[in-house]
Amino acid sequence: MPDLPTPARTILKDIFGYDSFRSGQEEIVQTLLNGVGILAVMPTGSGKSLCFQVPALVRGGLTLVVSPLVALMEDQVAALKFAGVAAETINSSRSYDQNATIWRRVAAGEVRLLYIAPERLMTERMLGALSRLPLSMIAIDEAHCISRWGPSFRPEYEQLARLGSLFPGVPIAALTATADEATRNDIRDKLFNGEGKLFISGFDRPNINLAVAMRRDWKKQLLNFIRPRERECGIVYCLSRKKTDETAAFLKDNGYPAIAYHAGMEKEHRANNQDQFMTVPGTIIVATIAFGMGIDKSDVRYVFHTNLPGSVEAYYQEIGRAGRDGSPADTMMLYGLDDIRMRRMFIEEENGDDDHKRREHKRLDALIAYCEAPECRRQALLSYFGESKEPCDNCDICLNPPEMDEGTEIAQSVLRAVSETGERFGAVHLVDVLCGGNTERIRKFGHDQIFSYGTGKDIRKEEWRSIIRQMTSSGYLELDIQGYGGLSITEKGQSLARGDDQFRYRKDTIVKAETTKSARVRPQMQELSEADMDLFNALKAQRLMLAKERKVPAYAIFPDRTLADMAQKKPRSETDFADVHGVGKSKLEKFSACFLAVIAAYGGETEVL
Repeated sequence: MPDLPTPARTILKDIFGYDSFRSGQEEIVQTLLNGVGILAVMPTGSGKSLCFQVPALVRGGLTLVVSPLVALMEDQVAALKFAGVAAETINSSRSYDQNATIWRRVAAGEVRLLYIAPERLMTERMLGALSRLPLSMIAIDEAHCISRWGPSFRPEYEQLARLGSLFPGVPIAALTATADEATRNDIRDKLFNGEGKLFISGFDRPNINLAVAMRRDWKKQLLNFIRPRERECGIVYCLSRKKTDETAAFLKDNGYPAIAYHAGMEKEHRANNQDQFMTVPGTIIVATIAFGMGIDKSDVRYVFHTNLPGSVEAYYQEIGRAGRDGSPADTMMLYGLDDIRMRRMFIEEENGDDDHKRREHKRLDALIAYCEAPECRRQALLSYFGESKEPCDNCDICLNPPEMDEGTEIAQSVLRAVSETGERFGAVHLVDVLCGGNTERIRKFGHDQIFSYGTGKDIRKEEWRSIIRQMTSSGYLELDIQGYGGLSITEKGQSLARGDDQFRYRKDTIVKAETTKSARVRPQMQELSEADMDLFNALKAQRLMLAKERKVPAYAIFPDRTLADMAQKKPRSETDFADVHGVGKSKLEKFSACFLAVIAAYGGETEVL
């Protein structure tokens, strides 16, 4: 790790209340302080914001923060102000007069971080005004939105590619929680002309339990999943607005505090429901994908998908909203043939060109392969992002291994077909070859003359497709999403082809959701006694009251980790309170008295210095 200059460490402690940087943060901060642009791919909850906030305050001048959502900007600015940082946002939710007042402060050099949407930033008027100011850094949050290769592409984000030429010498920090190799390369090409330093902190969220099940009676499956998690906060994702409303009503009828969230609701109603989710413990929000980006709520204990998401990236991002405090969290995804058909139809109805549609179909193939993974589900998920891992013991397959069939010879037949056809064709063509099909492509390439042709006639096409998906998710085959969806043999696959490995596969992909096991002990709470837990809950109640008074999310006051540290240390003075994890100077002044009073009520007098 580099030895950071004193100002960075001072700001980390005095402003944000942390004694040290988390893994992956320090080198990014140093790189930005050296004036070099970066693309950082870091898991949700790993502290991406600090990576640009600390160097922004060290460098001085004005740092622009490009953010996709008004609510996200407002929440982050509120949290920074509580920490004593001169942060502001100019956005569409504020009046012209409010925005004009903030701009005057920006122009006068009184603002260190300005949060702004890409649409407003990339107007000629705004760019011209900024060119006359001492701009020291640009940070782009949710940077995957820049890339046409990614599933969350936003056209207005692509215009940000001009920033490098408009502000030469100003380092750009691009940050995201999810980007596969194709998306990463595209972001670097657009923002840094292929340069810029890449940091990948890893995609693994080991505290999140992963589970997938075929949908049977989805309402019963949902209730069976939620019942042992009663009074815990969760997100339930649905495919349509209609199903979102129906599911929220269904949960209410069964005694659960559920609310709906989707783009078809009135803006005020939607905002009220989001506020309730952020501030009222135990609330379940039932939502479409309109909900989630930038939601910074640390204590979401589960995410349940009633339908198949659109891609592995979308799934990863959505489950990443659970367990941001590092404590155990659970996920469950239901899927069925109707989901696959609907997702295929959505892709075909998009306005994208043929290449875009082809890539999206291949992304969906990768997600289906994940659903049918025969081995550790976390291994399958991380392999999609280019990472490897030992079996996790925290997914449905590790905890409840499915019945497996011996399939080494079958898999070797697939590998032989892949090799004989040149490692350039997709699953559909390979299955046609194995089943002895008489297609134009087979005749064109002479694949009716190879050894593999017709060797798999006794197995149904649907089974072959599932086997190939399972081989892909297990790392024997690699899917070329950037190209034309061809399958190639990996090093692991070569080992299997030589007979040095064995392959077992799932004939039946149904997993019983209600029997899925999950660790329920929260690591950070393990050392809290019963009395400490009572104090912790009282501190949470105090935090909720403060958050409601200030109309901000609870995490903007203090995260759960800080409250747990308070419950353990039981500070009795402001001096003690300053040593609590996550307490900086500004929050010490604002909140020490009220939290010390709560602690005092649980034993001992409090000495306020």
